[in-house]
Amino acid sequence: MKKLMIIALLGIFIMTNLFAGGYKPGDKASDFKLKNIDGKLLSLSDHHSAKGFVVVFTCNHCPYAQAYQDRLIALDNQYRSKGIPVIAINPNDPAVSPGDSFEEMQKRAREKQYPFPYLFDETQEVYKMYGAERTPHIFLLKKEGSDLIVKYVGAIDDNYKDPSQVTQKYLENAIEAVLSDKSPEPEFTKAIGCSIKTKQP
Repeated sequence: MKKLMIIALLGIFIMTNLFAGGYKPGDKASDFKLKNIDGKLLSLSDHHSAKGFVVVFTCNHCPYAQAYQDRLIALDNQYRSKGIPVIAINPNDPAVSPGDSFEEMQKRAREKQYPFPYLFDETQEVYKMYGAERTPHIFLLKKEGSDLIVKYVGAIDDNYKDPSQVTQKYLENAIEAVLSDKSPEPEFTKAIGCSIKTKQP
């Protein structure tokens, strides 16, 4: 009995630290207002008919983020019309990572013909609020009344190198669950990608 209690407490400690300073499944997420590549400010509340959002912290330079660009485009094309669009956010400081400047964001969006917004977290406040650690890092939100509830946090799937070798479509399965008013299984996976490049003191 004592061993079971220790294991349970250890599990709680690990999960608490995994989500330290950020959102976990079941939390209410806050909206934000960030500059899109067209120069206009955009908030989640601007999408009046949305049922939820795939908020993805991503960037230009990271090979993991690059590997997932086409998959994010495909997911947005598949689920935007069903009420769950992709909202991409670049959290990197361009002074640390010049390839992630606003101008380079605009260039990448044109080259890849992004169908979704690509926002710049210039103050780096939003990624910290959400608890993003990697690019890419997914936060699937569902509208429940006036609230945005976090339903899934983590990776897009289980193979960034080769889409044909993916065996677990974590995000796609989570979206399907949300659209069916079910809880995603799993609701958390470890995000795989590059570390977020923060402002230097």
